[in-house]
Amino acid sequence: MKKILALLLVLMMIIPAAALAADEKIALVTDVGTIDDESFNQACWQAVEAYATANNIPYTYYQPTADSTDARLLSIDQAVAEGATVIVMPGYLFGATLVTAQEDYPNVTFIAVDVSAGDLTLDYATYVEPAQNVVCVTFSEEQAGYLAGYAAVKDGYTKLGFLGGMAVPAVIRYGYGFVQGADKAAAEMDKQIEINYTYGGQFFGDASITAKMEGWYTTGTEIVFACGGGIYTSAVEAAEKNGGKVIGVDVDQGYISEIIVTSAMKGLQNVTESLLADYFAGNWANVGGQVKNYSLSEGEYVGIPTAEASWRFNSFTAEDYAAIHDAVQKGEIVVSNDTENAPTVTNATVNYIQ
Repeated sequence: MKKILALLLVLMMIIPAAALAADEKIALVTDVGTIDDESFNQACWQAVEAYATANNIPYTYYQPTADSTDARLLSIDQAVAEGATVIVMPGYLFGATLVTAQEDYPNVTFIAVDVSAGDLTLDYATYVEPAQNVVCVTFSEEQAGYLAGYAAVKDGYTKLGFLGGMAVPAVIRYGYGFVQGADKAAAEMDKQIEINYTYGGQFFGDASITAKMEGWYTTGTEIVFACGGGIYTSAVEAAEKNGGKVIGVDVDQGYISEIIVTSAMKGLQNVTESLLADYFAGNWANVGGQVKNYSLSEGEYVGIPTAEASWRFNSFTAEDYAAIHDAVQKGEIVVSNDTENAPTVTNATVNYIQ
């Protein structure tokens, strides 16, 4: 009898836990991109897919019907109505969405990737703090951009380009870091370099941006850092037609084309998976209500790919990279994250083009 009672007690303990697990569901809501954008939407979706599959948790995604806060809120409404308990939201555009969503759904957990404190506003006059059910994630993109720019110049490129998407803080940090790294390498080599610098005003490529890139390549630009979701398609198309090279962004984009020499990356997938693990392990109190920044100081969260298949430099070596990476990681080199003022340069001429 005692054995039966003990068994019943165990079952009573197990059933609520199983019911709780069964009630969980992970959702991802995209921004203006798609889950196959070969950039940050896709990286976050892969994190959701990997974690949910490994842990047998239901998951899905929602793509808003328009680029607006209202449309994003409607997708969140739908996700919650369909059982989502954790929602991953990639992109700064979710800042305004969170202001409303975190209050409307206090029992839903939100992981906002690439959303900073400055994005949590409806009018850029009044700002809110992330609620306890929210964690906002930012990265030190300036460090990744720096390493890519440094490597490119050390590899022999002297005429470079930066094609940003929209001039938002994350993209600007990438770009200004790229300029700083390229200028540092040029100074060490005692050479002068030139950088064309522009923003496309969107996160996708089109004929007009491709034409601009073709103009750059045909007038001497050798390599372009294409930074902003799907805008890389214009740089790649123009480069392939004109014998140019490209630097990818956010994830290792080397598989897209042989002309992508390297990529300035940030740990979108591993950070998202880590935060999902925090939630499901009951450790959310350690991260909730925070804006968490991930840089080389915290670990391998930014950098360029070192896999042999992605290493397409001619003379810049893995040992060279390890040296500059370690200098940044140890704080011996400090990369400015100022997005208001263009970097001061000594050995680079930067042409800022509208």
